[in-house]
Amino acid sequence: MARPRTFDETAVLDAAAREFRVHGFAETSTEQLCAAAGVRRSSLYNAFASKDELFVRALEHYVAMTGARQAAILTDDALSGAERLRALIDVIVDEELQASSRGHAAGCMVVQSFMNPDLRERDERVVRILDRDLRERLSLLAGAIRAGRIDGSVAAGIEPDDGAVLVSTVISGLRVTAQTGTDVETLRRIALAGLSALLD
Repeated sequence: MARPRTFDETAVLDAAAREFRVHGFAETSTEQLCAAAGVRRSSLYNAFASKDELFVRALEHYVAMTGARQAAILTDDALSGAERLRALIDVIVDEELQASSRGHAAGCMVVQSFMNPDLRERDERVVRILDRDLRERLSLLAGAIRAGRIDGSVAAGIEPDDGAVLVSTVISGLRVTAQTGTDVETLRRIALAGLSALLD
């Protein structure tokens, strides 16, 4: 009879995602994952079989959690379209601020994965997760931009789909720039400057 698991799987996925988003797949060791999750190597691999499997599960978990947080902001009818976009930037910059107090950038599993073609080639599930996440994220951003065009807070000449790609690019660039050690206030100014083309 199989022995019952002695750890919280969601907590392990949270811990793994925190490591992968900062260090990437190749630079995150099994020892780091076990230490971060507070579990033994045997327990980790009994549950997830391999580091690759843990990465896929952690990526699924990460995009679900971040997607839900972003959706809550970008569909908030109490905010104008422009306020939703600014609020999203604020959340991301605040993540970078918290991470900088721990001596590193916040990182992003999605950005790390898009920048690593070898990782995507290792498992087609990674490609499917990233493609689905990108579609859903762009759809949410485009919805916020449409709302902004209606309420007048976003420039009328901006096509929502183009604006969504712009915002997504600004956010990805912010994540990468944070890795260089750029201070948080500079990141905030750069991000808001990137949004300025959208705002009326």
